[in-house]
Amino acid sequence: MLRRSFLYFPALPALLRAQDSRRTLTPLQALQSNIERITRSVNAKWGIYIKCLETQEQIAIDADQQMDTMSVIKIPLMVEAFRQIEAGNFKLSDRITLRNEDKRPGTGVIRSLDEGVQLTVNDLLTLMIIVSDNTATDLVYRQVGGIEPVNALMKDYGLNQTRATGEAKIWFDALHAAPSAAEFHREGRHPFGLSSPRDIGKLLERIKTGQAVNQRASDQMLAMMRGQVYRTRLPKYVTNFNIPHKTGDFLPYIGNDVGIFESERHNIVVSVFTANHFGEGAELEDAIGRIGRQVAEYYTYRG
Repeated sequence: MLRRSFLYFPALPALLRAQDSRRTLTPLQALQSNIERITRSVNAKWGIYIKCLETQEQIAIDADQQMDTMSVIKIPLMVEAFRQIEAGNFKLSDRITLRNEDKRPGTGVIRSLDEGVQLTVNDLLTLMIIVSDNTATDLVYRQVGGIEPVNALMKDYGLNQTRATGEAKIWFDALHAAPSAAEFHREGRHPFGLSSPRDIGKLLERIKTGQAVNQRASDQMLAMMRGQVYRTRLPKYVTNFNIPHKTGDFLPYIGNDVGIFESERHNIVVSVFTANHFGEGAELEDAIGRIGRQVAEYYTYRG
């Protein structure tokens, strides 16, 4: 009698189950799995919210945790400025005279201009968004009456995780007083602004659908965001979508990017927050770029 012998591999049943699981993933679940794989490739804290406005598909990865926005908080500030413009408090064409004491360090170009130059409110909002100008930011805060009107509007919108914490000057003063930039970030006592990926995603949806102030204001805000200069994150590998967006930086520790992938068929809100990254800033930015590519490829071929 012939005896058959079998080799038994203890890991085989688990492997087969994993293969079955992969075969049963929906396309959206596969997209989320790919994004999670990218986040695991970089040692950082991640918060991600994605929503297609046409299909209502959503991906939320720790999307409700409150995190440091860095310059992403300039989007709520922009919305409040347009609300006050609509209310007649001031106009886009109003001119602000630059003083030396108004100049702020960090990103931007206004700090390099001569004292006495006059900039319109439209100039300030545009530079605050497209080059994240910190001098423009504090001048806009001064124009709207500080952080409280911004926070009141976000509360009215139901975005309870979102809070402006202070002018740019306060943040830079605290940073300069800290023993090191890394220690300043680890302590986390002086956020530039606070929000969650979902909150900012909901705000972007309001802007895209004309529900942030009104349609005219939304169109103007989106036009500003489409002029974004820094394109080394979400748009890095994307060619078939327009992406109005806003970055937030404290590299290498924080690299945020939030925006809307726009095409004729789809509009997808993408909100990516990071923190606690102590590696190379370029690697963090590239990971966000790869997330953007995954979203773009999925919706390019989505029916």
